[in-house]
Amino acid sequence: SDISTLSFEVAMKELEAIVRGLESGAADLEKSITDYQRGTALKAHCLAKLSEAKLKVEQIQVQSDGSLATKPFNAE
Repeated sequence: SDISTLSFEVAMKELEAIVRGLESGAADLEKSITDYQRGTALKAHCLAKLSEAKLKVEQIQVQSDGSLATKPFNAE
């Protein structure tokens, strides 16, 4: 299926299944290569989804007057 349409959760579950399969060593070489390539694409997709989410997150801060304000998330 098209990776770009997958949610983060679905992509992560598929990636975890691929990793378990590769670690087991049960698949033949060609299947392992195909799975590795899909896993790499799934990893990139998950990282992109996390970056998107990070940009949407806001930090809530209490101002000196007691009111609440938000500001963009800053990981640094």
